[in-house]
Amino acid sequence: MVNPPPVVTREEWLAARKALLAKEKALTRARDELNADRRRLPMVRVDKPYAFEGPDGTVSLADLFGGRPQLVVHHFMFAPDWDAACASCSSAADGIAGLRQLHARNTTLVAVSRAPYAKLAAFRERMGWTFPWYSSYGSDFNYDYHATLDNRVAPVQLHFRTEAELRDAGVPWTGGPWTPDMNGAEMPGISAFLRVGDEVFHTYSTYGRGIEEFHNGYRYLDLTALGRQEAWEEPKGRAEPLGRQVGGPGMRLPDEYDA
Repeated sequence: MVNPPPVVTREEWLAARKALLAKEKALTRARDELNADRRRLPMVRVDKPYAFEGPDGTVSLADLFGGRPQLVVHHFMFAPDWDAACASCSSAADGIAGLRQLHARNTTLVAVSRAPYAKLAAFRERMGWTFPWYSSYGSDFNYDYHATLDNRVAPVQLHFRTEAELRDAGVPWTGGPWTPDMNGAEMPGISAFLRVGDEVFHTYSTYGRGIEEFHNGYRYLDLTALGRQEAWEEPKGRAEPLGRQVGGPGMRLPDEYDA
C-alpha cells in the first residue's frame, strides 16, 4: 500500500469524523426523500398470465408472493444454454441471507432466471443457497421486464432507453447503437410487485448501478479504508485494483475464490 490514510491523534480523527458525519446525515436525508418518492410511484396492473417452474411444479406470478402482499424479484442472469449462472449475479446471490426479516415485513424475495429449473436447482445446491429460485423458461416474463433483451420478442428497453434512444446515448458496453447481434442479451435487475386482493401490480424496477448495493458486499466495503479496491476509487493508489467489480476480469463464481 503506497497511499495509506494519514496517522493523526484521536482528537484530530474525531474532528474529521464529525465533518464527514455531516455529509453522511445529508445523504441519509436525501436517501429517505428518494425512498419516499419511490413509494409514490404509480403502478401497472399485470394482466399477462406468466408461468414459472419451481420445486413444486408450475406456479403463477401471484403464487410467487407466498401469501404476502409484496414480492421482490432478482432478475438472475442464467440463459437456457449456459452451463453456469452469471458470476456477477452469483455474487449478489451469495449475499442473500435468511429471509425472515423480509417475511416479517410482509415481503417475499425470489430469484427468476430463464434457464430450465433443473439447472437452477443443481446450481443452487452447488452454491449452498436457500432462497427460492424459479425458472421463467418459455415465458415472456424476462422480456417484458427487460431482463432479456431481444427485439424479435419484445421492444428493447435497456436502462429505460429504447433502441431509438440508445442510438443517441449508446449501449453501455459498446458506446454504439443496439445491433441485431445483441439480441438475447441477459441483464441483471430487481423488480418489485404488489398484490391487492387477487390482482398483481408492478411497482418498481432497477438495473445497472441501481442494484450494485446487493453485490460483492459493497455496503460493508464502502465503510473501509481500502474500499471496493476498484481502479476508479479515490484516493488513487490506496489499494491495488482486484478486478472483481461487476463484470471485471477477476470476477469468479463464489465457490471458485481461494479465500
